[in-house]
Amino acid sequence: MFPLNISILVGLLLLGILYLIQRQKVSFGIRVLTAMGLGIAFGTIFKQDAQSMVPIGYGFVKLIKMLVMPLVVAAIISSITSLDNPTQLRKIGFKTIGWFLFTAAIASLIGIVVANVLDLGAGMNFAQDTSYKAREIPKLSSVFLDLVPSNPIAEMANGKILPVIIFSVLIGIALTIENTRKPEVIKPVKEFIEGFTQLMFRVTKMVLKLTPYGVFGLMANVASKYGISTLLPLGKVVIAVYLAAILQIGLTYGSLLTFVAKVNPIRFFKKVYPAQVVAFTTRSSYGTLPVTLRTLKERVKISEKIATFVAPLGATINMDGCGGLYPAIVAVFVAKVFNIDLTLTHYIMLITTATLASIGTAGVPGTASIMTTVVLTSLGLPLEGIAMVLGIDAVLDMARTCVNVTGDTVVSLLVANSEKQFDREGFNRDTKESLELNP
Repeated sequence: MFPLNISILVGLLLLGILYLIQRQKVSFGIRVLTAMGLGIAFGTIFKQDAQSMVPIGYGFVKLIKMLVMPLVVAAIISSITSLDNPTQLRKIGFKTIGWFLFTAAIASLIGIVVANVLDLGAGMNFAQDTSYKAREIPKLSSVFLDLVPSNPIAEMANGKILPVIIFSVLIGIALTIENTRKPEVIKPVKEFIEGFTQLMFRVTKMVLKLTPYGVFGLMANVASKYGISTLLPLGKVVIAVYLAAILQIGLTYGSLLTFVAKVNPIRFFKKVYPAQVVAFTTRSSYGTLPVTLRTLKERVKISEKIATFVAPLGATINMDGCGGLYPAIVAVFVAKVFNIDLTLTHYIMLITTATLASIGTAGVPGTASIMTTVVLTSLGLPLEGIAMVLGIDAVLDMARTCVNVTGDTVVSLLVANSEKQFDREGFNRDTKESLELNP
């Protein structure tokens, strides 16, 4: 163990290096990558003493989360009022949810294949985590009622984003209808919404300047908690989740970008890289939302009305990582640990359940655990098996969240392209301005 003051001094020195790099006008992506590397090294070397930098990481996450609710409300209302009519909104909504379900089904299939190829769980003995408590599956009626906003202010305070989205959509539709009847009455409200939206985008830019420092603190925390000794016993599970995540991003999303949107996938992933990094380090789709929105509009060149509708919805119900890959991998893992043979019928049921659960459990805390519980229950597998992977959940969650957010950006592009709301020339223009987030 190092004296605490030494770890603090080294941490401050590394933060100073990040500041100097920023002053040298180094690109945002390189600064964040550097912060990740320095954070991992600092946490690995100083171990528990690295906790002195944790407040920086969690402080950044709090600032990001501070933006989510007001930004979602303003952005969604603004995007709906910019649409021509409610019919256009309905068409965009159907396209968005359709793509979400499709990519979730493919993610489940990839999870099944990877888990079977790596033969996860074979030869392992069940070892229960004493801290494990089985998650209760919410009833369908409860899930539905949770979606209905009874008190929008209370929902915002409690972090329930889906009811807030529904409330914002209703306000947006009402404004659109009233604007056709009494435009002179509605004009001040629309101007206020537009002004407030621009104000939130400005605050977002201010907060994003702190991203490298926040990433440093978050990665130092992860590296100090999860060393080699923690990861080795369940190393194959970690490998499976990360391999499946890479395949989902590279094959599924890459194919959709190439053959449906007809854009260069490598170019696309370079442009959405800032959102992927923030998702990976914060492990929060909601927390990444401000970065996702700005990346889609300024780097991918999607229209504001599509980005501000699809991305917030995706952060809530598009769970390719948490609802597709992860439950499938855990299901195969648990089946092999308990020597239970899964048939083709089981696999079809697994894909169907995981796909539907990704939307059915939207807005429920602990989404990955709930979805996995739903899948295991539907297959008749022991719920206690989840306990074996709890110890490495944070490490797995980084990959899951990165997949979720990447899926949001891909679907946003697909919908924007189909609605002719995608600036293809701007996307292909690799100028310095287009490649920089400029926070």
